[in-house]
Amino acid sequence: MVCIVNQASVAGLAAGRGVDRRTLLDGDRVPGARVEVDRLSFRPGGEMDLALPPDCLGWFLVLRGALAFAIDGDIHALQEAHAVVVPMGAMTILSAGADGAELLFARVPEASRLDPGIAGRPPALRIVDWAHEPVLDSRHDARRRIYVATPRLTGSKAIKAEIIVYPPNTDGSNHHHEGAEHFMYVIEGGCTGYSDEVPHTYRAGDLVHHPDGERHFSSTGAGGMTFIEFFVPAEYRTVWADDTRICTWLPTGKDSRGGTPSREIAAHDSRAAAVAVPDDL
Repeated sequence: MVCIVNQASVAGLAAGRGVDRRTLLDGDRVPGARVEVDRLSFRPGGEMDLALPPDCLGWFLVLRGALAFAIDGDIHALQEAHAVVVPMGAMTILSAGADGAELLFARVPEASRLDPGIAGRPPALRIVDWAHEPVLDSRHDARRRIYVATPRLTGSKAIKAEIIVYPPNTDGSNHHHEGAEHFMYVIEGGCTGYSDEVPHTYRAGDLVHHPDGERHFSSTGAGGMTFIEFFVPAEYRTVWADDTRICTWLPTGKDSRGGTPSREIAAHDSRAAAVAVPDDL
């Protein structure tokens, strides 16, 4: 059944100087989990070493604040809306600025099991500003989608992620997934989430994990909700309870700030794109 963990309910453990780590998802919490997810909180000036095993792919999203990211002798300035692919086996250092920072960090151990080609073409460091990525509109309602981790953005099919914006009073479509780890993290707002038609309350800071085959959808009230959802690996099967309500996404020609996006993504529906990720994703 669904597993719901709020970051406030997890004790923070020291992960460096002035850094707390709260583990929201791992094999202890969800047996058999193929991905690990931490919420990292940096106090002003906080610093931590970040090292990955040789077959572990890392990815993180800056939720708040600014950081310096040191890797291979270079230092990269990161800020809110940056999504970063951390290469397998990387040795890095993260240092927060004067206002601290918050990260959502995902690790995919044994990534080559999920993407067999990864050993021959290991992903390099990639930094994406999702605020300049194209915004897609739902054909059926006022929801919006922004891809933040895809094969084109990460260089691997081991993980896929997208930010979804639900306006107030919006109902999603009932569906389930087969062949992928699926979970979401609520960035802001909240909703009533349904798992096999049983209602649950989701709020900011929740990580919601649905097991293979569990039907789910979300229904917002007056406040709306923004969340990021993940699939590990990036290709899987989605089954919709009502085929007339399959999520179909249309290009807007704009980024989240209303400007020209860094690239374009063609219209597609979520069922087809799940089975074989299009080249423009």
